[in-house]
Amino acid sequence: MVNVTIWNEFRHEKQHDAVKEVYPDGIHHTIASFLQDDFEVKTATLDEPEHGLTDEVLESTDVLIWWGHMAHEEVKDEVVEKVKKRVLEGMGLIVLHSGHFSKIFKTLMGTSCDLKWREADEKERIWVVNPSHPIVEGIGEYIELEKEEMYGEHFDIPTPDELVLVSWFEGGEVFRSGCTYSRGNGKIFYFRPGHETYPTYYNESIQRVIKNGVKWAAPTKREYPVYGNAKPLEEIKSK
Repeated sequence: MVNVTIWNEFRHEKQHDAVKEVYPDGIHHTIASFLQDDFEVKTATLDEPEHGLTDEVLESTDVLIWWGHMAHEEVKDEVVEKVKKRVLEGMGLIVLHSGHFSKIFKTLMGTSCDLKWREADEKERIWVVNPSHPIVEGIGEYIELEKEEMYGEHFDIPTPDELVLVSWFEGGEVFRSGCTYSRGNGKIFYFRPGHETYPTYYNESIQRVIKNGVKWAAPTKREYPVYGNAKPLEEIKSK
């Protein structure tokens, strides 16, 4: 079974009543609640030792889900490097919503990952633009959310390996909301929706996309490539 670790800052839920009302036990526990029937799930949060991402936790994680917003800079660089190493070795990474500005996502993308945003209780319609992709299996033509935070283009990310979902917002903006990448042996899925004051993670279609994303991002069973000076496979004849 795929081992999933859900990482969350767990700050908004402690400091803001409006967020605690929506996610009383934390966004990480809400996500865990709909994944636990299909995967082995554990959680980790910012204020735990090593942010909950010890060597033992990372080594036993097949897919890491990351939600962060207000404390990106508090994530220690040495932990970011450990997560990056595990992704390059094959661990899957799913970055949700404001995790676009996390140290780990920006490090793996190599760009600012900046964007436009607005909080105005807008309707979001998330269109499936790659219907054959396994991440959108069981999803209709689009997912409609009554209220969400707007993210708008330009989104300063590398061109995705695969663009799976595109959002339209009531105010007129569009956004690349479902993007996949490969880095080393690892697979990365960025999925946009999930502002902390909206009940987005209770939506069954959003849950289905995240479940599908975990299955897609799970490691391919192969050894990590060997780099450096290499002996020839065939005899090299002197000339």
